[in-house]
Amino acid sequence: MIAGEAGCVFAVENQAAAIVVDALRASATAAMAFEAGATALLVVGEVDDARRAKEACKDRLLFGEREGLPPAGFDGGNSPRELDGVEGRTVVFTTTTGAARVVACWGAPGIAMGTTVNATAVARWAEEMDRDTVLIPAGLAHDPEFPADEDWCAAAWIAYSAGWTISIGEEACGYWRRRIETEGIPAIFEEAPHAAKLRDAGLEADVAFCAQRDLTSVAPMATQRDDCGVWMRGAGL
Repeated sequence: MIAGEAGCVFAVENQAAAIVVDALRASATAAMAFEAGATALLVVGEVDDARRAKEACKDRLLFGEREGLPPAGFDGGNSPRELDGVEGRTVVFTTTTGAARVVACWGAPGIAMGTTVNATAVARWAEEMDRDTVLIPAGLAHDPEFPADEDWCAAAWIAYSAGWTISIGEEACGYWRRRIETEGIPAIFEEAPHAAKLRDAGLEADVAFCAQRDLTSVAPMATQRDDCGVWMRGAGL
């Protein structure tokens, strides 16, 4: 477990499979988009990249957020509960942190997005990769000190529930495992500083939704890169 940008760099330099864990909410939204029938995700780092991708193909949908809310002109936000209309469509997806971490991981031998809602699926994906895997608690872009408790909790849950041996971040994983056992995932998510930001934006229902376990058997996994971002499909579909 290596957080943030350092985890992305580690995955590329050490040729480890990367699981980006942005528990509130990008990893959950990506997984549930495939569960809702999206055919592909084009994950991009910047809003301008998203709009450029839409210009290249008008049939694509724009989903994502800045400051928790959809940018102007977007078809939807970054809520795993609100994915109407994605069935059979390509979704261009950008978020403040999780999407940027996926793009930064390009060059690793495998990239997936995982959290509690698809923990079993993303663990299965990693095991099929059959190589070292780095779990990357996404944190908050441009603020490495932000306490992204939910990301650490979800990453620890993926490792803990899969029975993995942790060689980097063992102490942190053990800490979050103990908290999961004593407090439970929903309580940890609700108490996380990021959850307070979502409540302030009127998105409190997303917090409880994202704290659920194994809602889907889909793991969003990277397939290719273009000049806008990283293409993902749903492993397990």
